[in-house]
Amino acid sequence: MKKGSLLFILLIPAGLLACPVCERNQPKILKGIVHGAGPESNWDYVSIWITIIIAVITLLYSIKWLVKPGEKNADHIKYSILK
Repeated sequence: MKKGSLLFILLIPAGLLACPVCERNQPKILKGIVHGAGPESNWDYVSIWITIIIAVITLLYSIKWLVKPGEKNADHIKYSILK
């Protein structure tokens, strides 16, 4: 199990780096990071940023409601877990 985990940890990052052909075809900001065809228009960047913003907002609200959920009912299921 340890050998498999170590092999996985060592080989996966190498596969994530872009090959020379992909690196040459990518825009400056993405060089060496991603494989495949680069963005075809500026709308690709817009959709990526909208997705990032939605993910960050979701993360912030998830953390907020995990830390301080606002449920005061003594019969709420969270109290059976917290006790």
